[in-house]
Amino acid sequence: MTAMLVLDILLVLSLLSLATAALATNDARRSVILFMAFGLVLALAWGRLLAPDVALAEAAIGAGLSGALLLTAVRDQAHRALRSSRKPVHERGRANLRVTLEWTVTLLCIALAGLLAWALAQAFDRAPKDTLAQAVSANLAISGVSNPVTAVLLNFRAYDTLLELAVLLTAALGIFALGPARPGHRAAGPVFDGLARWLVPALILTAGYLLWVGAHAPGGAFQAGATLAAAAVVLRLAGRRSVGLPTGHTLHVAMVAGVSMFLAVGLGLLVLGRPFLGYPPAWAGGLILLIETAAMLAIAATLVLAFFGGRPTPAPGVAEKTS
Repeated sequence: MTAMLVLDILLVLSLLSLATAALATNDARRSVILFMAFGLVLALAWGRLLAPDVALAEAAIGAGLSGALLLTAVRDQAHRALRSSRKPVHERGRANLRVTLEWTVTLLCIALAGLLAWALAQAFDRAPKDTLAQAVSANLAISGVSNPVTAVLLNFRAYDTLLELAVLLTAALGIFALGPARPGHRAAGPVFDGLARWLVPALILTAGYLLWVGAHAPGGAFQAGATLAAAAVVLRLAGRRSVGLPTGHTLHVAMVAGVSMFLAVGLGLLVLGRPFLGYPPAWAGGLILLIETAAMLAIAATLVLAFFGGRPTPAPGVAEKTS
């Protein structure tokens, strides 16, 4: 048994254990923390499957920002008091029935998952091998980038990415409809405040690097946007009122930047006689970088707004100037 096989077994067992523990606990905060640990282990699993782009997205969004959002959602909830183990006879019967139903549903879900896995394995065995990878490799030279994942997301299936950004814009509008943002966190102590002072610049630099390197290596707008949003979340957790998120019309521009830049490039190409989002090979690299930069700003703004839980209020000095 090789070391890699042992690692794979440990990853699978860790994922199953963390998922089961996160679903089984009655404490919402404990469940969120277990979910974050599950996301980190899942990021390692994606890396083991040689999918670094997905691993980066899972670590930044699935474990990091999603965990922060869930912790913020449950921070105002009171802890549930532990119930006494002694229950009346009629409550014990109901509890036993509930446990029986839970185990029945669990076993049925496991059976369904096994059936779907078997069907998927059969479909993979009968399908032609690596046809999609061969098609991407054959057209990578005209995509404008050398990273096949970026080529697929921003060139070959750019329509899908445009719709994903439109969904994010819709989510941002829904967050605005919730009203003012929830109150911020109290000021952090010296340890966390000192951590934020060096961690935030590192996150901003990392976001810029991920955006730039996405053309030829794992990275891109989604990973860069999540990392940039993480810098704002750290500042918010440290009790800072200003986290770099703009207000007023500037925030509106950042929210619609991704969709607007996609549409501007696509319509501009139509005017020039090209298909919508059909980049000329000589311009493809520059246009993709332009779109990814705008998409990064839109993704970061939407994720920060989601963490705020509403429309951000300007600082008192800014409010006085704009009134």
